[in-house]
This record gives sequence, C-alpha cells and structure tokens, in this order.
Amino acid sequence: MERDRGLSVAIVAGLHSDARKEVVDRLLRAVPGSVALHHDMASASDGAVLRLVRDASGPVSSAETPLVNDCACCALREDLLPELERLADGGLTRLAVVDLWDSVEPKAVAELIAGHGGDGMAVTSVITAVDPALVLPYLANGDDLAEAGLAAAPTDRRTVGDTWARQLEYASVLAVVDSDEADDEDRALLTQLHPTARRVPAASADLARAALAGFDVEGAAAAQHPACALLPQDADEAGVTTFVWHRRRPFHPERLYQALEDLCCAAARSRGRFWLADRPDTLLAWDAAGGALCVESAGPWLASLPDAAWEMVPPVRRAAAALDWDPDHGDRCQHLVFTSPGLDRDGLERLLESCLLTDAEYASGPEAWKSLPAAFDSLLDAA
Repeated sequence: MERDRGLSVAIVAGLHSDARKEVVDRLLRAVPGSVALHHDMASASDGAVLRLVRDASGPVSSAETPLVNDCACCALREDLLPELERLADGGLTRLAVVDLWDSVEPKAVAELIAGHGGDGMAVTSVITAVDPALVLPYLANGDDLAEAGLAAAPTDRRTVGDTWARQLEYASVLAVVDSDEADDEDRALLTQLHPTARRVPAASADLARAALAGFDVEGAAAAQHPACALLPQDADEAGVTTFVWHRRRPFHPERLYQALEDLCCAAARSRGRFWLADRPDTLLAWDAAGGALCVESAGPWLASLPDAAWEMVPPVRRAAAALDWDPDHGDRCQHLVFTSPGLDRDGLERLLESCLLTDAEYASGPEAWKSLPAAFDSLLDAA
C-alpha cells in the first residue's frame, strides 16, 4: 500500500551497476517529486565518501563526508539519516531513492532507516537491480571484493559471489533490465534463487508502484535467519535445478569436513541449516556461493532450551520450529538447498548421505557422539 504522508524510501541495491543506474533513472522519471541519494565509495581510499543527490533533471548537490573508523559503510550510515531527515522535513520529496554503491548490502541500510522510527520516513521497498545474463557469472565469482576494487573497508573479507547472493535474496523486488544476452537458463536461475520475490521489468510502470508498495523489515530479517529462512523448494527448469535435502540424522563431523570442498563447489549457490553429532545443541548455518563456504553458529536449537527460555524466542522462530518438530530430535535437522545449472542431483545426494552417521554410529547414542573428532573447531569457536 502506498504511503499517504511522510517520506517514502526505496532502497536500490546490486553489484550490476549499469542495471542499478537504469532502475534508479526510471524511478526518478516515473515518480514525481523523487530524488536519488548515492554515496560513491570509490574515493574512500582518499579518506572521504562522495555524496551525490540528483533528480530526474540531473544533479542537485554533492558533498564529501569523511570516513568513520576508516570504514566507508560507517560514513554512509552517519551521513544518510541526516540527509533523509532533511528531505522529510522539507516536505517536497515524495520518494527518496537510496542508490547503494556496488557492494553495499541493503539489509543493514533498511534496518538503520527502520530503526530510526517516527512518522517522518519509512522504507517502502528494497529493490535489487538485475541483469539476468550476469546472475551466474557474479554468483560463481569467488574473488574477494578487494581484488575487484569493491571492498567497503580495509577489513572487508566478503567475496563477489556471497555479496551478490545476499543482495539478491534480501530484496522483496527484483527489477530486471532488458538483456539480449540472457536466455531461459538465466531467467530460471533467477527465479529459483529467490522464488518469493516480485520480479518486475525495469521498463514497466509496475516498477514505480513496487517502489511505494511497502516493506516489512522484521519479516525480511526473519526470512534470512537460518532457523526460519524461507528456502527455495525443489525445482527443475531450463537446465537449472534446485535440490532440497532434508534429514533428521546428524552429520559425522569428520566426514562432513572432508567433503566440504566438493559440497560447496557442487552448486552455484547453497544455503540452509545443519547439525553435527558432536555439537547437538548448536544450530549451524551453511552459506556458500562462488565456491566459498561460510559455516557459523546461529545459536541454539530450540530443543536444547529449557521451556522457560522459549518465551524469549521470537514467535516466527517458534512457529518455524513447530512446523518441523520431530519427536526424537525436536527442531534439529539437516535442511540444505542447492541451486545450479547442470546440478548432479544424484551424486550430490550420495555425497551428503555418506556424511551422516551410520546405523551403528547413530545407535551408539548422543553421549558417544560427543566424543567424535571435533573436525569443525578450525571453523567454529570451541564450545
């Protein structure tokens, strides 16, 4: 629903910079009284970030803002809210388009604006601009952002692939630009990576409506949390496959660790949650793109908590656990999703199954499991 008052804020993200510029330009032309704010971080090495404000007719203003803690993203956060407040107080701007620099991810920016509170402004959309022909090349790119000249801070250790995946999957709207090089496989991959997103042609009138439609920041965060993420379903179209693997038996830590390289390279994108036999209380998150894998703790499984602690758990988390509850293991499960062109579904399934506890190992029980080799200590903090 379109806002009746206050400043609407549309966040436009994406590593596809030409596509992002086209989407922002079209929004400025389509929505009267709109302006775009862009913080150019390419000059951050000189100690400042350049803020550019423009409307449909061209540049309105520009200014430099100094780096904060040697971090361009921190400078953006410090400078963005005052600029949005100025636009809101002026009362002349209907839509502020926050045109994020290439590698900036929209989640933190959306939560920053939403956390500001008040009636003066609200995030009404998060849009990722997409050239469908570039989805796979960017997703499969395991280079560090620093190598590509796209790091937002000296300590930025993200890769092109995982950054692009998060930009794509957080957005509620994917604005798709025309591309002569895109084919059915490219479009199928885009659909399977984020099937719940609204896909809007950048050249259509629907883009402006989508920019003002409304955005649920809390819901978007929940949809990204490993415990209750809205993961894609099984699919197979135009040579692109999404394989959902769901099991109750825990992984043998050593066998899984030895298989990590093959598993993370088996698909252009994989994500989900899993549990290890030697860490029965820890929900582990799996996030892989471009051949690079991130494994980290996402807190406890609800089954490991005392009943009294459940009241402190968000309702969406409790609901997700209830839907997937097992009488023996509670919400503990393996739920991994792999999406890629040319996916070897059968081979991948065999490899995953080989990493589970055998019947004999499983029968030995949870106390025996805790003595299995702690192979993941190099990736996770010691319990």
